[in-house]
Amino acid sequence: MSDSLQIESTVNHLFRHQSGKMVAVLTRIFGAHNLELAEDVVQETLISALEQWKIKGLPQNPEAWLFIVAKNKALNLIKKQRNQVLFGDDETKVLLNSGYTVETTFNQLADDSLIKDDQLRMMFACCHPQISEENQITLILKTLCGFSTAEIAKAFLTSEDTISKRLYRTKEFFRENKIEFVIPNVEEIKARTSAVLNAIYLLFNEGYNSTHSEDLIRKDLLEEAVIICKLLTENDHTQLPEVNALMALMCLHAARSDSRLSREGEIILLPDQDRTKWNRALIEEGSKYFNIAASGETISSYHLEAAIAFEHCTAQSFETTNWKLILNYYELLCEIAPSPISELNKVVAVLQAQGPAKALNELNGIKEKNKLASYYLYYSLLGEIYARQYKLKEAKEEFEKALGLTRSDPEKRMLKNKIKNLN
Repeated sequence: MSDSLQIESTVNHLFRHQSGKMVAVLTRIFGAHNLELAEDVVQETLISALEQWKIKGLPQNPEAWLFIVAKNKALNLIKKQRNQVLFGDDETKVLLNSGYTVETTFNQLADDSLIKDDQLRMMFACCHPQISEENQITLILKTLCGFSTAEIAKAFLTSEDTISKRLYRTKEFFRENKIEFVIPNVEEIKARTSAVLNAIYLLFNEGYNSTHSEDLIRKDLLEEAVIICKLLTENDHTQLPEVNALMALMCLHAARSDSRLSREGEIILLPDQDRTKWNRALIEEGSKYFNIAASGETISSYHLEAAIAFEHCTAQSFETTNWKLILNYYELLCEIAPSPISELNKVVAVLQAQGPAKALNELNGIKEKNKLASYYLYYSLLGEIYARQYKLKEAKEEFEKALGLTRSDPEKRMLKNKIKNLN
């Protein structure tokens, strides 16, 4: 890889890992109503990094360089526009808009030791109760996690245009209502935590099965999701059972990452995975969080998904997996958190526990099946069901439909192999 491409790759990697932190810090300084300005400063910083590093090479500490440049750009912006733009919140707006106190106040607000709190504030600000949950999640994924509109669109099974409109409307709400950048009181935290956890899980899922990257698995996204969730587990007000359940779920899924692809980048399906490659330390970590999550009376969708993941991780082989118990968990999951994706996953368990005929009947009975019309796994599963019924022509047709709906090269190769194996 050339130096130029290496630097571009480094900047893109840092954008994913650091943009959310920088946006969170600058949003606290600017005020949540100036969220778009904070995003603009971060974008300009990353462009500056790309331009300067290609000429001068990578700095000794790229992350520190980004934060220093972002802060300098932000301070200059406040100085230039404080007479036109209201910066800060009720406590800081006077100080930030005065030439005598702006720099001192800015430096106090830009204290690096507050970054973790800033990220939590950002998460909860995005989850304002007057914003719909899907818009809350969209905003978190865009601002705090650095998702593209395409990645968010895949997560929501919708179009990029729809996501762009959601982001515009939500940012307008922040501007018009001058939302405060604070962690909510204890009573409000539980209600808002649901959207935060959904966003973290979507981030994790994008890493587990990437939308546009050449790599099907993006470990940087898996790590980012775990880091953000860990902030919640370490805060006294957000150490909720469902938070620990999500941490357990992500650890248990991440434990199997190294066995999901061959050296050549080919997908290895669960029955063929080498279980000796599963990360036992992560399985133990997941089990620890799962035990903590068992405290209290809460049973969330994350508890049930973690229980399913635990069954997979502790089974000695694919053949000895307790599919009946997994099916029971999926049935409960579809009761408490119904969704087309959960129902589709339940069909997989039905296929293993009860056979292809019952799986086909279950698949045909999925509610809101129309939402799966552009989802390649729906057709892939249908193809698998037909293949097990020896309906090879129908199986081939469904695999070919799936093939046309995925952008991932590894997934395309897997589907082509399925078609080849039908002959």
